[in-house]
Amino acid sequence: MSYDYVIVGGGSAGSALANRLSADPSVRVLVLEAGRPDYLWDVFIHMPAALMFPIGSRFYDWKYESEPEPHMNGRRVYHARGKVLGGSSSINGMIFQRGNPLDYERWAADPGMERWDYAHCLPYFKRMENCLDDPGTPFRGHDGPLKLERGPAKGPLFEAFFAAVQQAGHQLTDDVNGFRQEGFAPFDRNLHRGRRLSAARAYLHPVRHRRNLIVRTGVHVSKIIFQGKRAVGVEFDGKRVRAGEVVLCGGAINSPQLLQLSGVGDADLLKPLGVDVVHHLPGVGENLQDHLEVYIQHACVKPVSMAPALAMWRRPFIGADWLFRRSGPGASNHFEAGGFIRSNEDVAYPNLMFHFLPIAIRYDGSAPASGHGYQVHVGPMYSDARGSVRIRSTDPRVKPALRFNYLSTDQDRREWVEAVRKAREILSQPAFAEFSGGEISPGPAVETDEQILDWVARDGETALHPSCTCRMGVDEMSVVDPATMRVHGVEGLRVVDASAMPYVTNGNIYAPVMMLAEKSADLILGNTPLPPEHVEFYRHRP
Repeated sequence: MSYDYVIVGGGSAGSALANRLSADPSVRVLVLEAGRPDYLWDVFIHMPAALMFPIGSRFYDWKYESEPEPHMNGRRVYHARGKVLGGSSSINGMIFQRGNPLDYERWAADPGMERWDYAHCLPYFKRMENCLDDPGTPFRGHDGPLKLERGPAKGPLFEAFFAAVQQAGHQLTDDVNGFRQEGFAPFDRNLHRGRRLSAARAYLHPVRHRRNLIVRTGVHVSKIIFQGKRAVGVEFDGKRVRAGEVVLCGGAINSPQLLQLSGVGDADLLKPLGVDVVHHLPGVGENLQDHLEVYIQHACVKPVSMAPALAMWRRPFIGADWLFRRSGPGASNHFEAGGFIRSNEDVAYPNLMFHFLPIAIRYDGSAPASGHGYQVHVGPMYSDARGSVRIRSTDPRVKPALRFNYLSTDQDRREWVEAVRKAREILSQPAFAEFSGGEISPGPAVETDEQILDWVARDGETALHPSCTCRMGVDEMSVVDPATMRVHGVEGLRVVDASAMPYVTNGNIYAPVMMLAEKSADLILGNTPLPPEHVEFYRHRP
């Protein structure tokens, strides 16, 4: 069987591309996803508050670990990646952040990247959005498949948080995805009417009826098939399928892994493993970027947190409330508010992101102590640390070696100290005085710069934003042509996912990945691009 496009990966980017590429009934599209289906009845996916259950489960999560991180006491840092249709958008925290407009100005400053500035990206953000809480500004879309609901962020602890950030000298903003990102506000979330709205649910399922679109799950692609330097198909489970073009949408880990397994990458890495080199492309798997974060947690002396929802005896009632009425604690991701600030005057735009939670709990659902509490997640947003993804075997089921090099640079360490001190400054404001029962984590024993860095090395976790390992560009270490999304040096092969980003954006990366997929669909189809929208946005330094 032959297809015009074979999309490898049914995650965030793959779902969006499948929708757009199959809109032409004369074009045959095949989506191959290694994970399981996202069944409509699967409460662990579709109940927003159940997000802690898929993470760490072999049924939903690829369960990656980094190599021992040399600047984090040799720890292996756990990395969850979605093993299900919808990819990580089916298991993530459902926070929708575009990043700062200046992120895209930074992209566009690189040679060949001129059409990836904010003016050229904004129309694609708007095309994909249906922002239900926007009054009609030039920054937000209202007709796209991604329905976005802003967190209510109501209650005593959220009110204290918004008051505290202002007492600490920061501003509120109307919309962190609008004119001014810098500041604090309720967050947009990709959930609708109490249900997670993954990329698969927003883009893929509404068009599954198309006769020219085939979606297969449980299919682990092991190799790209080349004739000379042209990709002509893929291999999986001992079978082969032909393609006019192969589009990799496996994400920042799987896309470079499949390229390397197929002979596209650094020849000095591939030859010793016995891989036949199709094209020497040394940037494949390099430039790995991510966000690290910590939880700064306080005990709460008043019974106003979400702690009662954790009680085992309450969970059946919370589940029933969600199932029959789409309401109650089960209908929210609880990451309802936060913000962005600059940690020092040397940076041009916010380098720290905060999420506030009215409960003291870790991402995997574990809590440091019983009782009421609250916390902020904080971490630097554009660290200059760089890592790599490299295969260690020709067996496609052997996970590649992931090296992030967290805390490896002077900038990274300096901004980490600033991040923790800024978070503590906010949580120590008078607005929290009536609630705070003292800091649980890291605790008062962690005070000096060295102690803070030691604690981050022991306790820091990934924010789950791996990116940039097949970056767009035109220099010798780039992998993808920014004008076409084609892989340099070969034909019939493109990469469209977080790996193509040249620099990680300063926020959760789901929204930028979806924008990248929307824009790439036009590039692949040869459509006239959406015209750039030159709108003024907030700049700390005009």
